[in-house]
Amino acid sequence: MPITLTVPEGLLSPEAQARAFAGLTDALLDVAGLTGNAFMTANVIGTIKVLPREHVLAAGKPIATAFVELKLPEVALASAEAKQAFIEKAADVVEQAAEGRLKREHIWSNIVYAPEGAWGIAGDSYSNADFVGAIQGAAAAS
Repeated sequence: MPITLTVPEGLLSPEAQARAFAGLTDALLDVAGLTGNAFMTANVIGTIKVLPREHVLAAGKPIATAFVELKLPEVALASAEAKQAFIEKAADVVEQAAEGRLKREHIWSNIVYAPEGAWGIAGDSYSNADFVGAIQGAAAAS
């Protein structure tokens, strides 16, 4: 489940970037009720994009901000409550990592869903049922 964290240069130290990404991973697993699930844990992946300050904008102007994007199969975090919980936790994680250099109102998040059958892991396409089965299989194996 790719997470992309985008920030301007200088907002987060390399250590804070790592803490933030780990926190975003934990937030996703917690909200999904899948902490400790081997299948899900191994497939929470992502990138940290650190862009030149002048390339990170709000209202058309450079600003200290952070963007969190989460991509998932349609069956993951389907409820409004789960989405809200992830977005709140993501803002908490990024705000803490910024150590006072970022206003909470300058943290944006979005969740994007892959269409049915368009989720791939290791070259295999997963339907929503296959994805749920893989998660349940990993839970049963633990």
